[in-house]
Amino acid sequence: MDATQPLTLVIKIGTSSLTQGATGQLALSTIASLVETLSQLRHQGHRVILVSSGAVGVGCARLGLGDRPRTLSMKQAVAAVGQGRLMRIYDDMFTTLGQPIAQVLLTRTDLVQRSRYVNIYRTFRQLLELGVIPVVNENDTVAVEELKFGDNDTLSAQVASLVGADWLFLLTDVDQLYSADPRSNPDAQPIYVVDNVEQLEALQVKVGDRGSQWGTGGMVTKIEAARIATTAGVRTVITEGKRPQNLPKILSGEALGTQFVPQPRPSNARKRWIAHGLIPAGKLYLDEGAVNALCTAGKSLLAAGITEVEGEFERQDAVQLCDRTGREVARGLVNYSHGDLAKIRGHHSDEIPAILGYRGAETVVHRDNLVISGSSDPAP
Repeated sequence: MDATQPLTLVIKIGTSSLTQGATGQLALSTIASLVETLSQLRHQGHRVILVSSGAVGVGCARLGLGDRPRTLSMKQAVAAVGQGRLMRIYDDMFTTLGQPIAQVLLTRTDLVQRSRYVNIYRTFRQLLELGVIPVVNENDTVAVEELKFGDNDTLSAQVASLVGADWLFLLTDVDQLYSADPRSNPDAQPIYVVDNVEQLEALQVKVGDRGSQWGTGGMVTKIEAARIATTAGVRTVITEGKRPQNLPKILSGEALGTQFVPQPRPSNARKRWIAHGLIPAGKLYLDEGAVNALCTAGKSLLAAGITEVEGEFERQDAVQLCDRTGREVARGLVNYSHGDLAKIRGHHSDEIPAILGYRGAETVVHRDNLVISGSSDPAP
């Protein structure tokens, strides 16, 4: 990819990079370097979005708390304290360089509902056209547990998918992905390029599932974020958060960090929303013929190919489409509720009116509302 052309860049920085060890105090030198780097990228014509953790950590430091909150209500209260201070620091530093910023707080619900998803997309587009750097965080103060992103790695991948970004940078406390945790295993080997996230299993890569004392993520969440982003066609990089000045070097082709090669991008924004914006409400297990029809021929899903229905969902909910082993092969919007689908699974379309007592849709999931998982979408 030619870094001289204007690119859309999403940069996520974690709490471990923004704060100083056990104290939780802000690492102002790192933030200053980040602000300077992003401002330079923006002045070069690139469209830049910053996804920033740190509100809870800053709130804990402000309130003199020694440990991260364990209850949702306490976390929300502490985040409310920290978010304002964090944004003030960002605004002061960016303003010094003449770079306007905007605060964008999101919850999972904002991306689940199609109308809100489209509105957020338009807001991001307008901000980027104005030359503004949006500073994004989860709206911890109002988010409920069932509809949380869980961590800002996932949020950043969702934002990168939403805006159709070219690059997603995940800035963390290690310089790249290793075959094991380099902090505890001196034999850990660096990994420079990952062609497909699934290959990490073949390489027997071991990753921890815990973040820092003040953060919520870990390498597991970063790999899952890379999976989401690369499936949406976004090149993803895991690199060292304490050295944000490395970002232009990576864009220029230097082999820093670990790069995840993107898959072919879904054909339109609606399909990106289906693939990454929605929370699946159930699973449909398919026979081999149905899997081949979806993945190879780009056809719609018919009731005849469904062997099992799992979950309680309604018409137009998102569902996972799985092979007999439970491996997800696609996602889509379903045309029948779980109750009706349990009655018509395995039956041909012309039998449906007699079984249900009404003439429903010929397809269970139409090809226009279906996205193949982990590969290019064959449907036009």
